[in-house]
Amino acid sequence: MPTHAETRQLPYAADDLYALVSDIEKYPEFLPWCIGLRVRKREAAVITADMIIGFKVFREKFTTRVTLDPKVRIDVEYLNGPFKYLNNHWIFNPVGDSACEIDFFVDFEFRSVILQKAIGVVFNEAVQKMINAFEARAHKVYGTNRPAA
Repeated sequence: MPTHAETRQLPYAADDLYALVSDIEKYPEFLPWCIGLRVRKREAAVITADMIIGFKVFREKFTTRVTLDPKVRIDVEYLNGPFKYLNNHWIFNPVGDSACEIDFFVDFEFRSVILQKAIGVVFNEAVQKMINAFEARAHKVYGTNRPAA
């Protein structure tokens, strides 16, 4: 049952980082192991989407409900796929006018013992790689020369 919680401050406005994380259709462009994403349904502040992830010989599709609390929080609820459960959230706390503290949390367990053991070996490295991919995406989209608050 891998769990990861992290708080990180970045030199970008909370609104910008919220927009970047909530733009889930772009994930296959930059997120490691995300090889496909399809939005099934989009309502006011709720998106139901299928994501396909691939890692070495493993390839899995799962469905989530993403609830957007505009400019503040993003919660991901697991609906269907290879997990027993998946809990994930992003919280965006402004720090001054030009920085943001991000609170990131993910906790999950695969149904398959084989998948669980495979991810358990590289979980911390994989999560760091994904978080770093979001940070690199922010640098690409919003620039790297922003002053921290």
